[in-house]
Amino acid sequence: MTRIVLVTGMSGAGRSSCLKILEDVGYEAVDNLPFQLLTRVLRSDEPPERPLAVGVDSRTRGLVPGELVREIERFRAEAPTPIRLVFFECDDDVLQRRYTESRRRHPLAQDRPVTDGIARERVLMAPLKAAADLVIDTSATSLTDLRRRIVAELGPQAEGRLTLTLLSFSFRNGLPREADIVFDARFLANPHYVEALRPLTGLDPAVRRHVEQDPDWSRTVNGLEALLMPLLPRYRAEGKSYLTIAIGCTGGRHRSVALAEELAERLRAAGWRPLVVHRDLPAGGGETADPPR
Repeated sequence: MTRIVLVTGMSGAGRSSCLKILEDVGYEAVDNLPFQLLTRVLRSDEPPERPLAVGVDSRTRGLVPGELVREIERFRAEAPTPIRLVFFECDDDVLQRRYTESRRRHPLAQDRPVTDGIARERVLMAPLKAAADLVIDTSATSLTDLRRRIVAELGPQAEGRLTLTLLSFSFRNGLPREADIVFDARFLANPHYVEALRPLTGLDPAVRRHVEQDPDWSRTVNGLEALLMPLLPRYRAEGKSYLTIAIGCTGGRHRSVALAEELAERLRAAGWRPLVVHRDLPAGGGETADPPR
């Protein structure tokens, strides 16, 4: 069924990139309609002919976030067309760096420091974040990973199914905010202490073999598989659209990556189509891709 996706969030967090990606996969993308026109689009008796992505941010003329939330609730109660609210989030220091590097002015701080604009925008957009169906934090996300996630979670092929993400991460860099389930892999044999393996990652066969030699590896993977297999259909039956399973280790390079890859292989064998994201591995084998805007 045709969908409407409202894309909003903090300025500089990736909203514009999301609209471009959705346009690439077949959405009609419209950005910054005045609030009154936006409500007319939502109340239209005729559903759009193809999926529609609408950008909303602090520059939207006449925007009252609380009223937009109520408008979305009314739309869902009255219209058959599914609608999703996606909010893009990012750490303050990363947003400040992005504005500094791009030399752009923050829309809410034309004559003040960027930090003032970010603080004002957080307060303004809080109702939309609280009501969002999906919050995407791009603080440590490359544009390549963002594209992969958006296509998996919002692309036309994602309609009516549970979008499952396996996310490896470093505890040193903090828990992923989007995680629904978190597993700790720090008890497994650590390749970091093997000099030849230290510069490699869990994507390398030598590292995988080292971790798999841990006497608890098989029991751990089998246990996680046995736990997840009956849960995933229940999540889907309850109407959950997105599920992120995060697997962490100390540096996010070896054990968590190997375990995420192993679980992904087992889930694929069982008929699921997980998206695998390694948050703390540099994109492209050492070079970080351009950040989302």
